[in-house]
Amino acid sequence: MISEAFSPAACPRLVIKIGSALLVDAAGAVRREWLAGIVADIAARRGAGQQIAVVSSGAIALGARRLKLPKGGRASLEDAQAAAATGQIALSHSWAELLGEKGLTAAQILVTLDDLEDRRRYLNAAATLDRLLTLGVVPIINENDSVATAEIRFGDNDRLAARIGQAAGARGVILLSDIDGLYTANPGRDPSAKMIPRVERIDARILAMADGGSASGMGSGGMTSKLSAARIAQRAGAHLAIVTGKVDRPLQAFEETGHGTLFVAEKGASARKAWLAGRLTSRGLIRVDEGAARALGQGRSLLAAGATGIEGRFARGDVVDIAGPDGTAFARGLIEYDAEEATRIVGRRSDALEAILGYAPRAALVHRDHLVLL
Repeated sequence: MISEAFSPAACPRLVIKIGSALLVDAAGAVRREWLAGIVADIAARRGAGQQIAVVSSGAIALGARRLKLPKGGRASLEDAQAAAATGQIALSHSWAELLGEKGLTAAQILVTLDDLEDRRRYLNAAATLDRLLTLGVVPIINENDSVATAEIRFGDNDRLAARIGQAAGARGVILLSDIDGLYTANPGRDPSAKMIPRVERIDARILAMADGGSASGMGSGGMTSKLSAARIAQRAGAHLAIVTGKVDRPLQAFEETGHGTLFVAEKGASARKAWLAGRLTSRGLIRVDEGAARALGQGRSLLAAGATGIEGRFARGDVVDIAGPDGTAFARGLIEYDAEEATRIVGRRSDALEAILGYAPRAALVHRDHLVLL
C-alpha cells in the first residue's frame, strides 16, 4: 500500500488528471455516471477542506463525434483543432453541471505550452490558479488544442498536469489512467510483468520500463509521458501517483487501497529552478567539456572557458540546455549573453573576454543561481 506515504486526504492542494479513455466512451459521448462518481469524490475532498484542480482531457474525442470526423478527430491538425473547439463546450458543460449539483463552482482554464514556458505568463497562470483555489472553485484545465500547433504543444495532459501542479503549488498530482501503475514490462504483452508500487528516483532502469503507446488508442500519452510528468512533479517537490480510473470512485478507491505507483517528491527546489527543470522547450544548446560538466555537477557556474560550442538563436535571459561531451543535455539555465556574443567567447578565459566583447564581461555564461541539473 502507498496511501500512508501519500494520502489524497492529507494533501492540502491536489491536481487530478483524467484521460480521454476514462471520460469518453467508444461512441464519443461523456460517461456521465462515471464522471458523477469523480465529482462525488471531489465534493468529499472539498468538504474536508482540500483544494482540487482538474486537468481534463476529452475535448477532441467529444468534438470528433459531433463533427463526424475520422480517426477520432486526429486525422490532421486541422481536424484536431476543430474537434477541440467543438468538444470543449460539451466537456465544460458536463463538468459545470455535475459540480453544480454538488454545490461547487467550476472554472475553465485553457492553456498553451507557451503560457507555462514563458516566465511572466507562467506567473500569471499561477496567480489565477491560486486565487480560484483559495475561493473554493474547482478549475477545469485543458490544453487549448484549438490553437496549439504540432510543434508548440504539450501533446499530452500528463505533463500538463504536472506543470499545473507546479504552478498551483500542489503537493500531489494523481494521474487517473486506463492502467493502474508502472509495470516492469507492458502487462498486455508480458503476463509476468509486475507493478512497481513506489519509485524514489527515475533512472535508466525505470525509463526502460516505459511504453509510449496508449492502451485505448483514444489518448495521446502512454507510460513515457507519465514518467516525464512524474519527473516534473518530483523536481517541483510534489508526489505523483499513477492510479487506475477504471472503477466507479477512483479517488476513494485509491485512498482506501493505496493501489497504484507513487513517485516520491524530491526536496523542493526554488520556485525559479523548479520552473526551469519543468520546462519542455529551450532556445539553444551550450556544449561543454568534461571539466565544466564536473564543475556544474558540484554547483558551480558555467564559465566561457568550459564551453566548446553554441547552437541555436537566443537572447540574453533565454533558457538554454547544457550538454556534456556525449551530447546529452544534463543541465538547463538562463543564458547571460545572446547567441552572437556567446559564440565569440566560447572557450576563452575570463581575463580575455573584455577585449573580445568591448565591455566588462558578466560573471558567467550561465550563473549557478539560474541553473538547474536535469
